[in-house]
Amino acid sequence: MPTVIDVPPTDPRVAALLDAQEAELTALYDGDPTQSEPFDSRTLAGEGNVLLAVQHGPELIACGALRRWDAHTAEVKRMYTRQGDRGNGHARRILHALIDRARRLSYARLVLETGDRQPDAIALYERSGFVRIPNYGYYATIESSVCYELPLADEQTG
Repeated sequence: MPTVIDVPPTDPRVAALLDAQEAELTALYDGDPTQSEPFDSRTLAGEGNVLLAVQHGPELIACGALRRWDAHTAEVKRMYTRQGDRGNGHARRILHALIDRARRLSYARLVLETGDRQPDAIALYERSGFVRIPNYGYYATIESSVCYELPLADEQTG
């Protein structure tokens, strides 16, 4: 049975997933690598950052991360499921585990970016309560970017 586990950002299995994701995104956006923010998984090594994966046997088949912005906000990063393992709820499990972890870390909100050519990702985020916000940071001028936020503070006190 696949399980969600914490993984260190230096795990070579994570690097393989992130490389596959990058190749897929580059192809999806017509070979334009600027459609995706350059990302180094080692930025997830600090306090308040989280890297989760779905492990099936010795393999990692899906991943997702929280990257701390400040004491109140974290960004969901690098949600990815291998093509052959999609449709089995792995992305949903990772996302909900990240949301739970964010609450335990006392974040007040999560933000994320996805692309307009990724309808399954958009549907997952919207079903999970994320609401559309203006594009931010690296994505502010990228027309194909779609940004979201999920307030967590009200849920903690309510």
